Amino acid sequence: MTDTNSTLEKLRRVSVATLATALFKRGLRNQVVKDVRPIAPKGKNMVGPAFTLRYMPAREDRNQLAEFRNPKHPQRHAIETCPPGHVLVMGSRRNADAASAGDILITRLMVRGGAGVITDGGFRDSMQIGKLDIPAYHQRPSSPTNLTCHEAIEINCPIGCGEAPVFPGDIVVGDNDSVIIIPAHLVEEIAEEAVEMTAYEDFVLEQVNTGESIIGLYPATNEEVLEKFSKWRKANGR
Repeated sequence: MTDTNSTLEKLRRVSVATLATALFKRGLRNQVVKDVRPIAPKGKNMVGPAFTLRYMPAREDRNQLAEFRNPKHPQRHAIETCPPGHVLVMGSRRNADAASAGDILITRLMVRGGAGVITDGGFRDSMQIGKLDIPAYHQRPSSPTNLTCHEAIEINCPIGCGEAPVFPGDIVVGDNDSVIIIPAHLVEEIAEEAVEMTAYEDFVLEQVNTGESIIGLYPATNEEVLEKFSKWRKANGR
């Protein structure tokens, strides 16, 4: 039986770069969300299942301010229905000309227990969002309301976010560099492999800092290096 909490905890201790390598080994080359960065580093990884919101190009007669009075407006409804512990992932067509959301909506998501939020567009009030206790990733700040060029059209459906395919329930991991999407059926083995890779990379950094050459060390092609690594793991409880 899969221990979901244990798997997610492993993902909190590894980098997006390491996860990208593990997925690349399985032929998955486009899982990193392009051109998004954290608004403010939080000192820990963002980790959680994806809950998605899809934006499409706005059509003017459908996108007036009155739309926000509709309690089922998909943007508002996504904020109010994203399950606690999930990451709200917004596919905004890599267009930051108008905001995907602002600080009031993201504060509400945080209060409801959201694990994070990401858009491949932009957020308004980004400085305020950066002060919140919720990881948030975007392309760049954007002040105009989303209605000027985006229409929130569908909740919890397959989307593209920064050209990465995202299916509801896929696992989203964000660090201080970027965000990656792990297909749900691969998450357990990817998390385990990433922990192993991280242990070896920590060992390598320690060796390089003491003057060791990377030849035979990274990647490990020398049997003596592997024996030394085995001893290092035992000594460090890794």
